[in-house]
Amino acid sequence: MEHLSLPTWLLGVWDRLRSSFWFLPSTMAAGAAALSFALVWVDTSLDDGVIERLGWLYGFGPEGARAVLSAVAGSMITVAGLTFSMTMLTLQLASSQFGPRLLRSFMSDRGNQLVLGTFTSTFLYCLLVLRTVRGTEESSFVPHISVTFGVVLATLSLAVLIYFIHHIANSIRIETVLAELARETQAAIDRLYPTQLGQEPNPRDAHAPAGLLRELAADSNAVFIPGSGYVQRLDEAALMRIAIEHDLIVSVDAPPGRFVTERDALLRAAPRARAPDEVLDLLREAFVVGVDRTPTQDLHFSLRRFVEIAQRALSPGINDPTTALYCIDRLAQALCALAERELPSPVRADEDGHLRVITPVSSLQEFACPALAAIARYGMNDPDVVRQLVAATAELGAKAGPGAREALRALGSAIEAESRTTLRSFDGGRG
Repeated sequence: MEHLSLPTWLLGVWDRLRSSFWFLPSTMAAGAAALSFALVWVDTSLDDGVIERLGWLYGFGPEGARAVLSAVAGSMITVAGLTFSMTMLTLQLASSQFGPRLLRSFMSDRGNQLVLGTFTSTFLYCLLVLRTVRGTEESSFVPHISVTFGVVLATLSLAVLIYFIHHIANSIRIETVLAELARETQAAIDRLYPTQLGQEPNPRDAHAPAGLLRELAADSNAVFIPGSGYVQRLDEAALMRIAIEHDLIVSVDAPPGRFVTERDALLRAAPRARAPDEVLDLLREAFVVGVDRTPTQDLHFSLRRFVEIAQRALSPGINDPTTALYCIDRLAQALCALAERELPSPVRADEDGHLRVITPVSSLQEFACPALAAIARYGMNDPDVVRQLVAATAELGAKAGPGAREALRALGSAIEAESRTTLRSFDGGRG
């Protein structure tokens, strides 16, 4: 797990902003508003001689400037509405076809946000410049540079519209979706392994004394949250720092991905005498809890998204086993990458070798077996899916350690045995 240089709560806010559909377009709109004021100020500072020497600038009068800006602004808000409608339609299609857990990926897509931001920014820019155009008998003012830049923005928006049509069509292809999920999952594996919380810098001291967990439960203070939600992020560097400063042993009960309520402890700090309320508040700030699971530090969730797509593809309503085969390929790719990493120890010590942090660590079979078995339950009637699952367990078992290898071999044998029984029943008992 990566060491966080910013406060945990700030990183949680940044994650929510990045996955929101409004943040980037709003930022671009604010930049367009500031740019309109800046360029209009430049226009007011230039004399007519400078404008005449710049022959490439827009040179019509007030009425022509109003017509151009009005046409651009009107067309941009229309295209922005069309873009928003197409995006919502894509989100609805993605939710029904791939599952609602993937909406976060579509909403955080930088391409869609950039397109909507470009159209809304161009509209706002032209609207703000339009109000400065004057053509009365008392005074006349045409911001030539500002109007010219509005035409440039309109041309850029046309190019963005062409890109959007290609991007929106490509983003709902199952190959594109799975490739993006595989990239996010690989990034999560790179973050969490081998530097996941719990990795022991001193291997010879990397063991908890017998009965330590029972002793912690008897002489510890627990950290709770006032509401409920999923643990999205955990700052292990902050936990280690607080544990060292106050001479504590911290046992994490709720790693990222766990659902907690006000009755569930996030962690326990021992001994109780050195963990007053103010220290518990500091420990609580090392957690980010939200309404949904995120792939940043939750590898189970990253893998579960492949499973969800495969299960939907194998459902009778969709009946798309080819998509399930794609999902098994990508899932096996991620699990094989994980099998090549060394699992960290569940305990972590400080530089002096004193035990400071204890956290749950999932083994390879705890990741692989539930995911592959969940797909098998839906694809037992399809020989191609069964064959692919068995091949995935064999490939993964060849790279796994002894414990995981036995579990995967048993899973592959169970899938083969169950599939023969199921197919024989469909075959009228023959074979």
